[in-house]
Amino acid sequence: MARILRLQKSDARIEGKPRSLIDFIDKHLNWFTLGPALVMMLMLTAYPFINLIWMAVSTITFEQASEVWTFTPVRNFQDLLSDEIFRIALWNTIVFSVVSVSVEIVLGLGLAILVSSITRFKGVVRTALIIPILMPPIAIGSMWSLMYGFDFGVINQMLGYIGIAPLNWLGSTSLALMSVIIVDVWHWTPFVFLILFASVEGLPRDVIEAARVDGAGNRAILFKIIIPLLKPAIFVALLFRSILAFKVFDEVFLLTSGGPGTSTEVVSLHLYKVFFVQNEMGYGALLSIAIICATVAFLWVGKCAGSALKEN
Repeated sequence: MARILRLQKSDARIEGKPRSLIDFIDKHLNWFTLGPALVMMLMLTAYPFINLIWMAVSTITFEQASEVWTFTPVRNFQDLLSDEIFRIALWNTIVFSVVSVSVEIVLGLGLAILVSSITRFKGVVRTALIIPILMPPIAIGSMWSLMYGFDFGVINQMLGYIGIAPLNWLGSTSLALMSVIIVDVWHWTPFVFLILFASVEGLPRDVIEAARVDGAGNRAILFKIIIPLLKPAIFVALLFRSILAFKVFDEVFLLTSGGPGTSTEVVSLHLYKVFFVQNEMGYGALLSIAIICATVAFLWVGKCAGSALKEN
């Protein structure tokens, strides 16, 4: 009898192990399914960033077909503090981002409301408006370089018809940055339009019609109903465009390459020159981290300004 009881207890322990394992798996199933993906994402995110930080405090040279890393954090920070071109590029980037994104938000919102109000050929108009964001950057740079041409550009020819002398759009220090901003506004306003158009189409029409019945004019409907309801979509468009504008590279590189002088030098173009022209990989990595910090600070200031306006 005692032997039978020992066998029953042994069987219970054997059956209990698989059962507890199954319960453990059921309880932590989310971690088992998401764990490999999370580990992979951490490796792909953390390793490059740690490598970038290590590069930022080093001087990297190539000797005898191999990399030589020298720990020189003080030298790299001194280079950053004494880099006059970086300060000019940072200021140009801030001006470029604030002006271009502000104009794009206003134009994109106006186009979204205007296209949403038409009843015929809405799809054709919407498709025509998004053509600029479908064009490759090299085509945009070539096309606008020809249009901005001093002698044969179509813009100067049109100005000549109304009696205005030709302007050196890309060769003048006072006009070059504005010329690049115009191209960026032309290129990216359709992106803002697409985001806001979907939100405008989803606005509750009964609220707008009720406001009209109560005597509200178009201006009151725009500023007191439409824009407040579109704030989440405007914030998304503002966030995306601010990040992309702060990292602008291709338009400046193709149109002016930072010139004349440093009038259109931006941080991404300066970073490119440090990495691939001057071959300063360590200082370039430190510059990359400084640009990331500047981007975060720029977005934080914009968020604080938006919150202050909302409270007022």
